[in-house]
Amino acid sequence: MGFLVASGWIIYSFVTPPDILVANMQNPFVEALAFTTCPFAIAGRYFPLRFWWVAPANAASYAVIGLIVEMLRRELNPPSLPDRST
Repeated sequence: MGFLVASGWIIYSFVTPPDILVANMQNPFVEALAFTTCPFAIAGRYFPLRFWWVAPANAASYAVIGLIVEMLRRELNPPSLPDRST
């Protein structure tokens, strides 16, 4: 899923004219949406990113976030033991 989301942002950046893209990315809502759906893009503020790095790195970040959420879910909701009182 992370790969598809990042690919969508990459396609959007290729088909949007540069002046409109810059204006849209200065909109706080669009910027928050981009950084929420593509956490790896935050790194782009600090060093240049190649387009072919973004999609695999975003997929990896989605996988890591999914693993953390799954581990927390299992920790907070342990499986119940079967009732053997009969």
